[in-house]
Order: sequence, then C-alpha cells, then structure tokens
Amino acid sequence: MTSTGAKVIDGKAIAADIRENVRLGVEARVAAGKTRPGLATVLVGEDPASEVYVRMKRKACAKAGIEAEPFHHRLPADATQEEVEGLVADLNANPNVHGILVQLPLPKHLDEEAVLNAISLDKDVDGFHPINIGRLAQKGRDPVFVPCTPYGCMVLLERAGATFEGANAVVLGRSNIVGMPAALLLVERNATVTICHSRTKNLADKIREADILIAAVGRAEMVKGDWIKPGAYVIDVGINRVDDPTRKRGYRLVGDVAYEEALENAAAITPVPGGVGPMTIAMLLQNTLRAAEIADEA
Repeated sequence: MTSTGAKVIDGKAIAADIRENVRLGVEARVAAGKTRPGLATVLVGEDPASEVYVRMKRKACAKAGIEAEPFHHRLPADATQEEVEGLVADLNANPNVHGILVQLPLPKHLDEEAVLNAISLDKDVDGFHPINIGRLAQKGRDPVFVPCTPYGCMVLLERAGATFEGANAVVLGRSNIVGMPAALLLVERNATVTICHSRTKNLADKIREADILIAAVGRAEMVKGDWIKPGAYVIDVGINRVDDPTRKRGYRLVGDVAYEEALENAAAITPVPGGVGPMTIAMLLQNTLRAAEIADEA
C-alpha cells in the first residue's frame, strides 16, 4: 500500500509466480516421460526492438525449461511471403514444436494476416489467429489461446481483487493486440464495457465512470489523475519514453496514465515499468505449456 491508499499491483512478482508454476509444470511433464514443451520464434528482418523482445522470450523459456534455442529462426528483411509461410508450415509439422511465435511487426511487404493465418490453431500461443480472436468474440465459444498481454491484464485484475460482474469497464485503445481482445475478455466476465479511442467525445467523462480501466493507447500520461474514479482498478499497458536529462539514458518510461496523480484515487494500479510488461512473457510461457498438453491429447 502507498501512503495514499492505492495498492500498487506488482506485475514482476505475479509474473514470477506464474513463471515458477510453469517451470514446475514442465518438470512434472518431463519426469512423467512426456515431451519438453518447445517454442519456435521467427524473426524477420533486423528491427532492434523485435530482436530485444525475442531474446527476452527465449531467455524466459530457458529458465522455465521450455526448448526455444533450437527452434529460433531468422529470416532476412527481404524474405518473401512464400518463404515465411513455408517456414511456418515446417514448424506446424514439427512434433517437437508446440508453440509458434512470429514476432510482429513484419516488414511492410509481407501480408501479416496471411502469416498469422498459416499458424496451426493449436500452436498459436500468441493468440492472434483470426479464428482464436473470432471465438473470443462469440458467446459460449472459447479460443484455444488468449493473446498474452490482455490475458496478463485480466490476471492482474483478478489478483488485485477487482470485481468484474456488473462493473463499468473502459478500455482506452482498440488495437488487435491489446484493446479489442481486452474488451472481449471483460465482456466475457460480465462487465459492461466501453471502448474509447482518439475520436471519443468527452473522453474524461467516460473514464470517470470506470470501475476498471485498461489504458492501451500509447500516449504518455494522457489519463489524468482526476479522470480516475475513486476506488477504480487501473491497468496501464502503455510504455512511452519521455525526455528526462536527469536520467543516465536521457529519458524515462511512463505509462498512458499519470501514475502519481492516479494513486490519489485508484484502489489499485499497475506501475510502468514493472506492471503489465512482465506478464506478457509469463502468459506466453503458460500458453506454451498448455500447447504441449493439447498436443498430448491429439
């Protein structure tokens, strides 16, 4: 608890707990004579941020006992659509690969949707396959996998003690990766959901009604403290750089919510960094373990 009364939701600690549970699950599988879960990572081009993300994911896999290094594939930036989809087809056919992660964004000449479509539904550990998203949007139908970042947001809300049933929830941002799946997950939990974006009128008033706020719009400290309803649960997905000459790197990372201000009103809030970020990889590991279990049943 902070002195203001807001609970800081420790994403690092919760993610560490999930990762340890995955590690124990992997150990139990191997001890029972089952295959070790395998995650294939596909990196096309040389985007520095993508390289960092993929390296972090492979490192996390190694700590959890998931095989990733043998299944890491790099393709040049000028790789053709056929080459990328051909690699995905090979990975689909490999029984030692349980999950396939194609790092986004892909170079602009490639059809991203066609590549995601090519991934086997049972290996879509990122949860981006159109059929998985479609199932998420339909009442009574469960996706095989839920996208990792929205999944992590829901776990953080659960662990913080949020009540979903009948709650007014606002999702700020409508991306395919976070905003839209997060809204669908909240609907599934019987929250009443408003999706807001850059063209929403009276945005502050909409957010002031939210018992639950998931901010994923990518604008530094856009949501002010007095926009937060007293007692609201706030999940801040944004990671934005702002110049700060007092820092060694010359910048600091902030979320989409003005954190210090929001502490005054929120019941619980995620910090940036150290909130949602660690959860994304933790949920990817959990999805990969589950993919191995699905393969056992096939």
